[in-house]
Amino acid sequence: MSSLALSPDDPPRTRIELVGLVALIGFVAALQFSIAAAQILLTVVLLAWFGLLVADRERFAAPRFFWLLAGYAGMTLVSSVFSLDPRVSFVDDKQLLLFLIVPAVYRLARGRRTDLLLMVMITVGAISAAVGVVQYGILNFNNLADRAHGTVGHYMTYSGLLMLVICVALAKVLFSRDRIWPALMLPALLVAVAFTFTRNAWVGIGAAAALLLSLKDVKLLWLLPVVLALGLGLAPSRITHRFYSIFNLHNPTNSDRIAMLQAGVHIVHDYPLTGVGPNMVERIYPKYREPYAAPGNRPHLHNVPMQIAAERGLPALAIWIGFVIVALLDLSRRFRLDRQRVAAAAGLASVVAMLAAGMFEHNFGNSEFLMLFLTLITLPFAAARTTDGSPAAPAA
Repeated sequence: MSSLALSPDDPPRTRIELVGLVALIGFVAALQFSIAAAQILLTVVLLAWFGLLVADRERFAAPRFFWLLAGYAGMTLVSSVFSLDPRVSFVDDKQLLLFLIVPAVYRLARGRRTDLLLMVMITVGAISAAVGVVQYGILNFNNLADRAHGTVGHYMTYSGLLMLVICVALAKVLFSRDRIWPALMLPALLVAVAFTFTRNAWVGIGAAAALLLSLKDVKLLWLLPVVLALGLGLAPSRITHRFYSIFNLHNPTNSDRIAMLQAGVHIVHDYPLTGVGPNMVERIYPKYREPYAAPGNRPHLHNVPMQIAAERGLPALAIWIGFVIVALLDLSRRFRLDRQRVAAAAGLASVVAMLAAGMFEHNFGNSEFLMLFLTLITLPFAAARTTDGSPAAPAA
C-alpha cells in the first residue's frame, strides 16, 4: 500500500492498515504538541496493529531489542510486587504499555513510509521550535525560573523531544539526498533547544552530533568546536553562563546531582534485587539524602541507570543495559547494510543522545520522550521491510 487513498473495493485489512498508518503519522506529529492527543492516536495505532494481526493471522514480529524491553518490563512487574507500596508502583507500570509502540511501528511503518514519518518529525519539530523561540524572545521565558517549553508542559520534555528531532534532521543532512528542508530547519531547532537552558539535552546533542559526523567522515569532527564557538559567540550571556556551569562542580545543581547519585548508591545497597519499586524513590529519598544536598525532595535521581537500579533493582538494570547494547549493535548493522541509512543513523544518534543526556536526567522515564525514542529506534527495522513484509531493496 504505497498510497494513502482507498477505493470501495479495498478489503477490510487494507482499511485497517490505512487507519493505522494515518494514526501513526498523527501520533508522531501530536507528540510534540499534546500528550493527550498523542495517547488517543497511539491507542488507534495499537488497535489497528492488533486488528491486522488477527485479520491476517500474522505472527508477532519485532526487532530483537524488543524482547529485552519485554524482559525489562517483566522485572519491573516483579519489582512492583516487592515495592514499598505495590499499589502505587503498579499504577506507574502502565507506562510499560508504551513498549508496544515497537511492534506496531515495525508493522505499520514499512518501507518508504519511514521517510514520511521522519519528515513529519522534522517539520513539526521546526514548528515547535518556532514556538519556543517566540516564548524566549517575546514572552520573556528567558531565565532559569521561566524557561521556554514550546507546546508541551515542561521545558525538560521539550528539550528532550527537540534533541531527538535534531538527531533526525542532522542524519538527514548528512546521509540523505533530500537534505535541503532538514538543513533549513536545523538552525531553528538548535536555537530553540539552547533557549531551554537544558544542559543534559546540550550534552546529548553534542554526543549525537559527534557520532553522526564520525559515521559520515571522522575528519568532519572539526565542525563541532567551530559550531560551538560560533554559537557561544552569538548566544546571550545567560545562555553562555549556563553552558559554562556544566564544568563547575561547585554549581548547586551539579553538586546536588552528585548527592543524588550517592543517595542512589545507598538505596541500591539496601535494595539490590528488586529496588524500592517504581515511583518510590521520591518517597524514600529523604532517608538517604546527603547532608550537602539541596533542600527539598526529589522525584527521581536525574540519572537513568541509577534510577533504574534504585527503583527496579540490579537485574532490571542489567536487562536494560542489554537492550541498549543490542539496539546499538543492530542499528549499526542496519547502517552498514546501506539500506535506509538515514533512519539507521537517526536511530543510532537517538540512542547515544538518550544515554549521554540520561546521565543527568531520567529521560527514559518521560512518556513523551520515550514514545518518540521508541519510534525512532524502530523505524530503521521497519524501513527494511516492504509493505508485503519482504525485505526492501537497497536504497538508490
